[in-house]
Amino acid sequence: MLALRLTRTAHLAVHLRRLLVALVSAGTGFLLLCALGHALSHPDAPGASALRLAWCAAPLAAAVYLAVAVARTDPGTRPRSGLSAIGLGPGRLMAVSATTTALSAALGSVAALLAFLYLRGSLTGRPPSDRVAADALAVGQSLPAPAVLTLLVLVPALASASVAHTLRPRDPRPAAAAAPRGYGRFGAYGWGKARETFGAYGRFGARLAVTAGSRAAAGPAGSRAAGAARVGAGGALLTQASDPHPPAPTDGTTQTLDAAPPAPAPADATPQTPVTAPDAQPEPAPRPQNTTALPWGIAVLTAGLTVETYTGNAAGAPAPGTAPSAGVLIGWALTALGLALAGPGLTHLCGRLLQAARPGALRLLAGRVLMEEAQRVGRPLGVVAAVAAAAYVATTVYDGDGPAFGPLTTLGALLVAGCTVATLLTAAVEARDARADTTDALLRLGAPPATLRAAAAVRAAALLVLFGPLVLIVAVLAALPLDH
Repeated sequence: MLALRLTRTAHLAVHLRRLLVALVSAGTGFLLLCALGHALSHPDAPGASALRLAWCAAPLAAAVYLAVAVARTDPGTRPRSGLSAIGLGPGRLMAVSATTTALSAALGSVAALLAFLYLRGSLTGRPPSDRVAADALAVGQSLPAPAVLTLLVLVPALASASVAHTLRPRDPRPAAAAAPRGYGRFGAYGWGKARETFGAYGRFGARLAVTAGSRAAAGPAGSRAAGAARVGAGGALLTQASDPHPPAPTDGTTQTLDAAPPAPAPADATPQTPVTAPDAQPEPAPRPQNTTALPWGIAVLTAGLTVETYTGNAAGAPAPGTAPSAGVLIGWALTALGLALAGPGLTHLCGRLLQAARPGALRLLAGRVLMEEAQRVGRPLGVVAAVAAAAYVATTVYDGDGPAFGPLTTLGALLVAGCTVATLLTAAVEARDARADTTDALLRLGAPPATLRAAAAVRAAALLVLFGPLVLIVAVLAALPLDH
């Protein structure tokens, strides 16, 4: 009931995004039912039916990816302070998000079933006149209810499970884990440097705690006094856990700025844990920019292109009226995975290149924003690049003698392309909402709005310059073994 109430009271943009999830779920469910209908109409060709079902994995993955992106930008299920007191902690809000996603996807699955039954004539009593449509819809045959239910439950189950896994409550990352573990700038070894927000160094009091801690460490009892009572960034009272029996301060003990004189501990004292208010939500720890996936992304991309080249040289171009082989599907899946893994690192690199060679205020602002949004926007950019490369191959190789694009193939291509573009736009909206405080601060400091719009244009142009040639290179390499 809480999920339904939050769905009803949401904004119009949130309703539109959920409606988009329902439409994508309906299209994916319809393709899965058509694959089942082809298997029922052609019992003597199980390989072709299995290949059709395998190609449905692309729109299925795109639909789940879009559902996760929409759930991340839902303001109604975002953790806020004061909700834990009424039983709406991060775990409960995660369950509400998963339930809302399952409801939207289930609505689309029901619409897919109704459309499938209507087109095959089960609701109107008039079978379709097209023979190809009759083969895909299994006209005149009874549908197995368990198979239909299993196929229709795939999208809601996978989408809700992915949302629950993505939005699951996480403990704040310890300070020691956020420190650099190795060397290398773009993933040679270990994590990169811990993330620091734009302009944090020059903010008043940003280095006050560090200076006070260093002064306290100089004295014999300074470290104990500094760790006795300290207020963390999320409003929690942190106590010293490594020294359960701190001695009472003497007359010569120097008081630090963020420490109070410790009281004598009883004999049965135990290491204390952080004490938080019952309605306070802990601040999420800043995530370091993980650019270590860039070499892995390049390796997976190379493996995908190798699989496509080997499969294309072995089987040749597909015959007219047939779908590409399973090797091409595996190769394109690896290629898309490699570009998705390499996307954050490439976006981070693009931001660094923008700030090279004596940057001005415009390039500095655009580059810092790109580095900040590398994790959030980089992966959707990589997936869009993979889809654009596949579209280029399909229009250049399969334009004349290749397989004919029927309505089901066109529907699948539109679903994949639409889901990837919608996911990228949703990630852009999420990034804009995440830096809303920074934008307001810049406007209060006197930055003209035209400068912010120019910085956004510079970011878009830089990403286009970097990812455009990459898409062409990947598409040409993938089309070489098939264009003969």
